[in-house]
Amino acid sequence: MVPVPDTAMVLAAGLGKRMRPLTATRPKPMVEVAGTPLIEHAFARLRSAGVKRAVVNVHYLADSFEAYLKNRVSGLEVAVSDERGALLETGGGVRKALPLIGVDPFYVLNSDQVWLNGPVDSLQLLATQWDEARMDALLLLVPYARAHAHGGRGDFHMDPFGRLTRRRPGRVAPFVYAGAGLASRRLFDGAPDGAFSLNLLWDRASAAGRLFGVTHGGLWVDVGTPDAVAEAEALLAAAA
Repeated sequence: MVPVPDTAMVLAAGLGKRMRPLTATRPKPMVEVAGTPLIEHAFARLRSAGVKRAVVNVHYLADSFEAYLKNRVSGLEVAVSDERGALLETGGGVRKALPLIGVDPFYVLNSDQVWLNGPVDSLQLLATQWDEARMDALLLLVPYARAHAHGGRGDFHMDPFGRLTRRRPGRVAPFVYAGAGLASRRLFDGAPDGAFSLNLLWDRASAAGRLFGVTHGGLWVDVGTPDAVAEAEALLAAAA
């Protein structure tokens, strides 16, 4: 197994509005796909890659979610980043959690995708491709044609060297951000206070030529709506 960063930030504080009514009484990361909470699907990918620690932010229905994280997660050390006072979005959430994360670089994972590794472990692939001198962030991408349940038009173009640029207005981009990546702490130098999206930092890194990508070779499903839960379950059953 290749050396990997031992800590990941798992983004789990969103309100889950698109997932209603399934999120009426539970946070989105606790919505089950094939009998397993979404957060546990993310944890499974971390464990399989050799990651030891997960920092998880909480906001919506935080008390019950935090109790689950502290008492019912095995095989990972879990630290909770408390956003009860204010929802900070993806970028602000990671920035707040940096003291808990500690390491550099570190993984960033969304908690609303379900994916299976292809021929290689995708998180390990990120670690093998990381270049400290050239990169501020390295994102896992899935080809648009294999982005199941994804309602967008793609996110990025990738050049032959792996460098990323944003989808142009009115166009379809060939790659979708798969909700996982490696980030350097310097990505957050000069980041704003309060709530902001990681897209702000991805775009800044792209403009500087320091945003790169690698391609995920396995199954990937964007589990953002109740209909996507059923689609993910069908795809997982077919892959079993």
